[in-house]
Amino acid sequence: QVQLVESGGGLVQAGGSLRLSCAASRSTFGINAMGWYRQAPGKQRELVATVTTGGITNYADSVKGRFTISRDNAKNTVYLQMNSLKPEDTAVYYCTAGQPWGPNYWGQGTQVTVSS
Repeated sequence: QVQLVESGGGLVQAGGSLRLSCAASRSTFGINAMGWYRQAPGKQRELVATVTTGGITNYADSVKGRFTISRDNAKNTVYLQMNSLKPEDTAVYYCTAGQPWGPNYWGQGTQVTVSS
């Protein structure tokens, strides 16, 4: 079992930046991908970005060029740097860990609110 603890959410004005962090409770050995999903009110949960152990990244079209995912395998931590934030980025962001084709573990979520 892996517990994932997110931090870094909050309230920011449009155009601003936030950095989310997610620490895993144990070694992520055997976990080949970590990532972030988000869910806005009244909408389905959607993929934001993933990164494999080898450093291969995947982004939703809506965040390409604005968000950057990175992973520190030594610290069992994944980060999401979010720049040029828009009101439509407002959502609960969830950290995930698992395989490139889908997560096995989810964090509790952290709220990101972007004001216009």
